[in-house]
Amino acid sequence: QVQLVESGGGSVQAGGSLRLSCAASGYSTGSRCMGWFRQAPGKEREGVAAIARYSAFVTTYYNDSVKGRFTISQDNAKNTQYLEMSSLQPEDAAMYYCAHSPYACDSGSWSLAAAYRYWGQGTQVTVSS
Repeated sequence: QVQLVESGGGSVQAGGSLRLSCAASGYSTGSRCMGWFRQAPGKEREGVAAIARYSAFVTTYYNDSVKGRFTISQDNAKNTQYLEMSSLQPEDAAMYYCAHSPYACDSGSWSLAAAYRYWGQGTQVTVSS
């Protein structure tokens, strides 16, 4: 059973930065996809970024709205993935979730919530203007 625990959310002013962390346990070291999603009140959950691992290959994906501002990364030694967020805007405010799939994802699937099997409890990000 994969367990995911997010942390690092908080309140910042527009233009500020935050780093979200997702500590993972119970997963195999084979192919997988680790993603970050967000959901604002009244809106659908949307994919923010993902790292896909297939054998020795690693690919990252980003929502167009965060490209150049957000960076997804993993520390395999700590079984933790991160989402570095900079130049935050009020429209980035949402509950952020990390997610895990035991299968590698691709450009067509990484942003689909249904592609992920395990989810964290979420961490709130608030951005004031």
